This record gives sequence, C-alpha cells and structure tokens, in this order.
Amino acid sequence: MSSPNGTAPAVPTPTSDLDDASLGQLTSRMSEQVSRLVRDELALAQLEAKQKAKRLGVGVGMFGAGGMLAFFGVGVAVAAAVLGLATAMDAWLAAIIVAVVLFVVAGLVALSAKKSVAKGTPPVPTEAIESSKADVAAVRQAVQR
Repeated sequence: MSSPNGTAPAVPTPTSDLDDASLGQLTSRMSEQVSRLVRDELALAQLEAKQKAKRLGVGVGMFGAGGMLAFFGVGVAVAAAVLGLATAMDAWLAAIIVAVVLFVVAGLVALSAKKSVAKGTPPVPTEAIESSKADVAAVRQAVQR
C-alpha cells in the first residue's frame, strides 16, 4: 500500500515515537516497562524456586531412603553378630551379649551428645558479641583522643 504521493507510508519506529513523546509520556512508558520487567523477573524467580524445591525434595527423599536402608543394614549386622556368637554359645546368651554391647555404645554416644549440647548452649554467639564489644570500645577510645 502506498501513500497518496506514491511513496511507502512511514512506519512508526520506537525511536520516532520517543522523539515525539513528552517527558510525562516517557516517564509513564518507563514506569510501565519497569513494572513489566519486575513482574517478569519475579515470575522467573518463582519458576526457578519451584524447580529447585522439586529437586531438593527428590534429594531429601533419596537421603531418607538411604538412611532407611542403612538402618536395615545395621539390623542385619546385629543379627549376624548374634548368629556368629551363637555358634560358640547358647543363642540367648549371644543375644544378651550383643544387646549389652549396643547399650554401652548407645550410652557413650549419649554422653558425647550431652557434652556437645552443653557446649552449644545458650545458642548465643558469645564470642562474636565479645569481639563486637571490644571493637566498640576501641572506636570510643579513638574518638575520645
């Protein structure tokens, strides 16, 4: 299609629209574009977060399955220890010996856990607080000079 003088009609370009736009129109366009950009970026971030959460869920499930299989493996190892001792003594005595050993190990782990918890309480970063107090004191001394 041609214009009445026989030349091709002028196609509006973004640059020609911007040249004729007032400051208010340019500000309005910029606001719309920034809003659209922010919405698009938020949508992209939401999609990425969903994908990562899905992968995280699969990974946690696999860790759970591995832990469950390890638990069954420990049970089988305990049964094997009982059966192994049962070749040298009565089965009931072998089971009692294995149970006593397991209780001793559980007690040692519990004592170790108690010490670890005692070192971790209260859950306040006391060393960082003391370091910050020392920094504040040093700054105060420097300011007073």
